Amino acid sequence: MSSTIGFIGLGNMGGPMAANLVKAHHKVTGFDVAPAAREAAKEAGVVIAASAAETVAEADVIVTMLPNGRLVLGVWNEIAAHVKPEALIIDSSTIDVDSARNAHGLFAASGHLTLDAPVSGGTVGAQAATLTFMAGGSKPAFARAEPILLAMGKRAVHCGEAGAGQAAKICNNMILGISMIGVAEAFVLGEKLGLTHEALFNVASTSSGQCWALTTNCPVPGPVPTSPANRDYRPGFAAALMLKDMKLSQDAALSSGAATPLGAHATQLFDLFDKLGHGNEDFSAIIRFLRGGTGGGN
Repeated sequence: MSSTIGFIGLGNMGGPMAANLVKAHHKVTGFDVAPAAREAAKEAGVVIAASAAETVAEADVIVTMLPNGRLVLGVWNEIAAHVKPEALIIDSSTIDVDSARNAHGLFAASGHLTLDAPVSGGTVGAQAATLTFMAGGSKPAFARAEPILLAMGKRAVHCGEAGAGQAAKICNNMILGISMIGVAEAFVLGEKLGLTHEALFNVASTSSGQCWALTTNCPVPGPVPTSPANRDYRPGFAAALMLKDMKLSQDAALSSGAATPLGAHATQLFDLFDKLGHGNEDFSAIIRFLRGGTGGGN
C-alpha cells in the first residue's frame, strides 16, 4: 500500500533510502540542508521541500536520518507542531540511547507512534535496499513501520521499547569494530609468517575465525572482490562513523557500568586512526595502521 512519506536527511545513507521508497511506489517528500543532497534526491524522484516543517505537513510517515542526537532532537522539536495527528515518526539515525528516548518523549503526550530504527549495512546496503533495521518502540509502532522499513531493507527486528533499537545498534557495532581489528591483526600476522591472503581467507572463512568483517568486508584486496579493500578503501562504512559508534558504545558502557575492555581499546585505535587523517577511508583500512606507520600503503 502506498504511503505519503516525509524524509529528512538525504545524505549518503538517507538519499538512497528515500530513493528506494520512491521505487516502492511511495510518494516521498524530502529535505536536507545540503544542496547536493537535495539535487541527488530530486533526480531519484523525491519531491524536495523548502523546510523540515513543509516536508512533514502532509506525511503519513516521517523518517529522519541525521548525524547525531542533538540534530535529531532539534528536528523532532521543529516538526512537532506540523505533523498530522495520525503520523508515524521513525528515526533511523545512529544516536545515543538517552537522546533516542528523549525523542520518543517529545511525542508521548500527543499519542503519536514513534520508533527508533537505526540500520546496519552501510551505504552499499542503503543503495541495494538490503539494510537491517533494529527497532525500538511499541509493538503497534513497529507493526505499522515494518512495511516501510522493508522497502528500504531486507530485515527489520523489533528489539524492545523506546531506545532498544539504538542499544542493539551500539552493541552490534562494538562487535564489528572489535572484530575488524582482530581480522586485520590476523592478516598482518599471516603476512609476517609468509601466508598469502587467499590461504588465510580460505581457512578462516570456513572455520572458527569466520565473521562478517572477514567474509563481507575483508580488509585485504583479493579474497572478497566487493570489499572496499579492492577500491583503495573508499567507504562502505567510513572509519569516522565507526569511531562515532564506538564512542557511543563506551558512553553507554560508562553510564550502565558495563565492562568493555576490548571495546575501549578498539575505540582508542579508531580514534588515533581518525586523528591521523583516515576518517574518510573505510574502517577496514585500519589494517594499514596496524602494519605500522601512519596508515598509508596497501
